[in-house]
Amino acid sequence: QVQFVESGGGLVQSGGSLSLSCVFAGSISSIFVMAWYRQAPGKQRELVARITHTGTTYYPDSVKGRFTISRDNAKNTLYLQMNNLKAEDTAAYYCFPQGGSWGQGTQVTVSS
Repeated sequence: QVQFVESGGGLVQSGGSLSLSCVFAGSISSIFVMAWYRQAPGKQRELVARITHTGTTYYPDSVKGRFTISRDNAKNTLYLQMNNLKAEDTAAYYCFPQGGSWGQGTQVTVSS
């Protein structure tokens, strides 16, 4: 089972930025797809960014142009750079590697 730890969440004002990290215990070079999801209270978990092993990315319209997903295979780390944050981005954010399981998540709170 793939082990990892998410970090980087916090409280930020609307329009601010945060950078999330997901550090894996082992190599991620063989993981084809990795993603970030989020879940706000009372809502379903939703995909916010996805990246393949070749660097192909996908973003839903809600975050496109504001969020950037990246991966550093040498550091076994997945990142999510979030800019121009909005109150509706408030949620627990989860890293999810293909074939993996859900971690503890990291809380992002955006004050308006």
